[in-house]
Amino acid sequence: MRDFNIERPNESLRDAIREKIDNLNKPKGSLGRLETLAEQICMIQQNLSPTLHHPCHLLFGGDHGIEQEKVSISPRDVTWQQMINFTRGGGGVNMFCRQHGFTLYIIDMGVDHDLTAYPAILNRKIGYGTKNFLYEPAMSEAEFNHAIETGCDLVDQCYQDGCNIICMGEMGIANTSPSSIWMHLFGNIPLDECIGVGAGLDNPGLQHKRIILKKAVDNYSLSSPHSPLSHIIYFAGFEMAGAIGAMLRAAELKMTIMVDGFIMTACMLAASQLYPQVLEYAVFGHCGDESGHKRMLDLMKAEPLLYLGMRLGEGTGALCAYPIIESAVRMVNEMNNFQNAHITKYF
Repeated sequence: MRDFNIERPNESLRDAIREKIDNLNKPKGSLGRLETLAEQICMIQQNLSPTLHHPCHLLFGGDHGIEQEKVSISPRDVTWQQMINFTRGGGGVNMFCRQHGFTLYIIDMGVDHDLTAYPAILNRKIGYGTKNFLYEPAMSEAEFNHAIETGCDLVDQCYQDGCNIICMGEMGIANTSPSSIWMHLFGNIPLDECIGVGAGLDNPGLQHKRIILKKAVDNYSLSSPHSPLSHIIYFAGFEMAGAIGAMLRAAELKMTIMVDGFIMTACMLAASQLYPQVLEYAVFGHCGDESGHKRMLDLMKAEPLLYLGMRLGEGTGALCAYPIIESAVRMVNEMNNFQNAHITKYF
């Protein structure tokens, strides 16, 4: 895997940022989360007057070998069917991208279907789905590196087009399974507490999923050596590895990264195991309804912007939070201060 040069934002500007926010004509702290969010964006951009340019959304698609073990209520055909639906503008992600002015890229990282007839889908296919991690690693190290580089290249394209805020989403049946395992391995949380219903498993289905994922982790524990990188490679989907690469490259380029639900939060957790400083660039859009999402956010001390009970994925929860980010930027740029407004500063 390539080395990333991800720098923490320079702290020398923080006092000036806080002074500017505190001197806006409002009671100190009265705009709450908007104030801390504005401070974060200012720090990322190293600018007292931050701007948002050309927001982009990368939607990565891929299938998972573990789906063969019936850990999801949805069959894998849904992955390619939804990818095609996205090209027609009919998905939740399409609606929110249109609403908030995001350029949407639909990327086939490893869907188990030939999608080359759809030019709106970028063909970056590494394989027709990953291997079944119940029995073997989901992908090779070479495949993982390929996925990382693909995510980096896509971010580079967005950056060259003027983007400074980016969002990632996913489409891949059964991708809650590797997400749950990463939460267990990285957070040292009992596996059963990390596993949820995904797309809508009933109680027997949930119990079956727990049995399968426990077997997979037990089998993995017999292999060696173990490291954060080996955890990631063994269980990742191609779409998840692509998202990790995109997150790391975006942080390297000092872009703001909007983080979506359970799967993308798991990808950010994995990325932060490799480069903890990536979290300085992450804005967590929402806490979803998937079991364990809040606990995963807590592992990174992340404060999500929204609690809407969502668990669709695709990046939809993060996209819904974009107007809040816009409001934070407008606050720091457009609100008057006490001196200019001729208002007595009373604190």
